[in-house]
Amino acid sequence: MLRRTYQGLVALSVLALVPMTWAWLSSSGHRVAAEGRAPAAWPARVPETQAALVLGAGLYADQPTLMLARRLDIAAELYRAGKVRALLLSGDNSRKDYDEPTAMRDYLRARGVPDAVMVLDYAGFDTWDSCVRARKVFGAERVTVVTQEFHLPRAVTLCRTAGLETFGVGDDSARRLPGPTYVYAARELFATAKAFADAKILHSDPVFPGPREVSLTRILSQPGAPGA
Repeated sequence: MLRRTYQGLVALSVLALVPMTWAWLSSSGHRVAAEGRAPAAWPARVPETQAALVLGAGLYADQPTLMLARRLDIAAELYRAGKVRALLLSGDNSRKDYDEPTAMRDYLRARGVPDAVMVLDYAGFDTWDSCVRARKVFGAERVTVVTQEFHLPRAVTLCRTAGLETFGVGDDSARRLPGPTYVYAARELFATAKAFADAKILHSDPVFPGPREVSLTRILSQPGAPGA
């Protein structure tokens, strides 16, 4: 009996690691940290794509959390470096008093990013929804997904599984926010298991799968659009 219990626990442990292995291997070579010994040099390692897909990370008093603010700062750097033409801001607006995409836009607007290059996705309720909607609703083909490093393998892998040619840039939040980072990183085991089920087993549709938006296509149709 004890032997069978032990074998069962070992099997469960192996199964639990399958989604994490899938995410890490699938995203290998397609991600970079916006940090390091020469922080100013990281944009040179990022290929040109159509848009930076910035994933929501919560609000505090209607303002982006510190993690979300860092994602937005990275996206602004990508835009200024000519690595992307548009910023696709994907977040949660499931209720009237909570609007991540608008807060994300306002943050970037205050830092000099033109409204004309920002596209808001109000139904990015989770990473899989954001990736699928970027492809099917907004018509993106090549994106640079922006998040934290602990989330990057899952985000890149889900977007690639959704049919996007994807590169990822991650913030090393452990340097500034070690406590929350370690908590969220621990949750990645369960989040990646759900992601694996959504993307590879259930082929889940987004909560709101449409209708088709043309705002991103209009930006990319302008002359000189990187990655267009």
